[in-house]
Amino acid sequence: MRGRLAALLELGAGFHPEISGRENIEITGLLLGLTKKEIAARFDAVVRFAGVEEFLDAPVKTYSSGMAVRLGFAIAAHSDPDVLLVDEVLAVGDEAFAHRALEKFSEFERAGKTLVFVSHDLTLVADRCRRAIWLEHGRLAADGPSGEVIARYRERVAAEEGERRVRGAGAGGRVGSGVASIELVRLLDREGRPVGRLRSGETATVEIVARAPEMITDFVFGVQISTVAGSAVFGTNTALEGYLSDRFAGDARVTLEIPALDLAPGLYALDAAVHARDGAPYDYRRDVLRFEIEADRPGTGVWSPARRWSFSGGIRWKD
Repeated sequence: MRGRLAALLELGAGFHPEISGRENIEITGLLLGLTKKEIAARFDAVVRFAGVEEFLDAPVKTYSSGMAVRLGFAIAAHSDPDVLLVDEVLAVGDEAFAHRALEKFSEFERAGKTLVFVSHDLTLVADRCRRAIWLEHGRLAADGPSGEVIARYRERVAAEEGERRVRGAGAGGRVGSGVASIELVRLLDREGRPVGRLRSGETATVEIVARAPEMITDFVFGVQISTVAGSAVFGTNTALEGYLSDRFAGDARVTLEIPALDLAPGLYALDAAVHARDGAPYDYRRDVLRFEIEADRPGTGVWSPARRWSFSGGIRWKD
């Protein structure tokens, strides 16, 4: 198979810092296989796309990182490649440039060309890519439809983060007498898979794996969800729900199912605890895991209930 490959792997890759943006466009275009006539025909489009009109004759060393990557991407995208390899190009661009870049990606798709997009922005990968490859320590961890690969990656991250935090490496810390201990805390989706992200209103289950080295008769399990800034959102425990402790010895699994986790979009922290009825902690794990809530509709605050507007009279809305 023959064709043209264009790659943008780092900020201003291949640019000479001492010469102007105008000269770098010409040189980089030649390196990408364009003729001088082709460069001249596409020159104005490259400059407009990059948004560097006012700085075209200034040395590239005076450009900000955002300007340099915009110019590099504009040249590569207008070189008419059959394959475009891009590494985190949108991370340093402004909102307007991001929109132009996404439009260019769509043009590539319509033309039947190939875009290889390297990114940690999972939302963007899910939106723009049909296929995803997950590399871990340089080795292939998963290859398939982007939604499936992203789900598997998030499950792994959620499980590892939960284990790390529950071992005591979490930001919030741990207190307690050790009469009973919490060995693992996970957030599960409706399929029972560990996750670090859920959609607002979906079923969620908090799973706690606990252990009591010796039998105890006085115990309460509790869970609290807070914003990462520390504001409590929701909390409950087995005593509040009417459960009276009898005996606890050895290993146990405790789950709290929430049929509809109606939180507003954002990042949340979860605390888990096992303590005596008088509140004395056996093991209190603060900020033991974090999770993200996403939603189709934005909102403020922390609650995102089902809702419906209604109007009457002279009000009209566009379709």
